[in-house]
Amino acid sequence: MTVGRFAPSPSGRMHLGNVFAALLAWCSVRNVGGTLLLRLEDLDPDRCKPVYGDQIKRDLEWLGLDWDREAQPQSQRGEVYRSYLDRLEALGLLYPCYCTRDQLLAPSAPHRSDGRRIYPGTCRDLTPAQRAAMTKAPALRLRVPDRTYTVHDGLQGDYSENLEADCGDFIVCRADGVCAYQLAVVVDDGLSGVTQVVRGRDLLDSTPRQQYLQELLGFPIPETCHVPLLITPEGRRISKRERDLDLGVLQSRMSPEILIGALAHTAGLLDRPRPITPRELAADFSWSRVRREDQIAPFLT
Repeated sequence: MTVGRFAPSPSGRMHLGNVFAALLAWCSVRNVGGTLLLRLEDLDPDRCKPVYGDQIKRDLEWLGLDWDREAQPQSQRGEVYRSYLDRLEALGLLYPCYCTRDQLLAPSAPHRSDGRRIYPGTCRDLTPAQRAAMTKAPALRLRVPDRTYTVHDGLQGDYSENLEADCGDFIVCRADGVCAYQLAVVVDDGLSGVTQVVRGRDLLDSTPRQQYLQELLGFPIPETCHVPLLITPEGRRISKRERDLDLGVLQSRMSPEILIGALAHTAGLLDRPRPITPRELAADFSWSRVRREDQIAPFLT
């Protein structure tokens, strides 16, 4: 059975891009009679609030996007993540990193052509004496191999990345002791039996790191579909800063069926915008009809 998930961050009101990804994840699972999991990814205690999580659930219900199971929020799973950090530690793959944000973002720091930073291994081989002299709390990084991982994405096609050359050792536990996203999502998907991951195209390049973790921890690799981002006419990705595209404003202007129809047309699932329910859309859903490229968000033109 297909087990999918919708995993929003409760750091504010959902916007149109969040709904777009949730709709496609929901339709993909419902079309095949699978199970859908709702998980609140609230690892950031400064930005994520319970009130936002409650609002997300109400917004999903208004849209007609139901779920079958609700996972324990990530903020309550510290002991679970720690047990998997211990496994990585036992493999000799973790080391403390004392680099500051300024060091990591320095102009001289290595980066890819797309601007993404590559960790150069600054703290990888510090001696015990050098580590003892450090005064700040360290993050924990995972050593990566000189190996290329290829993602066979159901929408974007094949994507390959050499972890050593294109990424570098990455953080699995922050300096404040909070588990980092890459490890948390792998553990949660693995323990929940998730078989299909649908999320924004901006997360495609994190998938090789997650495959590496899944391999190390013995979790199966789920299939993925990375959906296009919704952008402004100027080409900027929409975010929670676009207040006119959050669910609070949109609910006051239109019915959920009109909103779903506009997003379905943007995705390529309808030939024109028209009111439709998620159930009606899921009945004829196919990934072969979903557009791969980023799309201008409806209601902006």
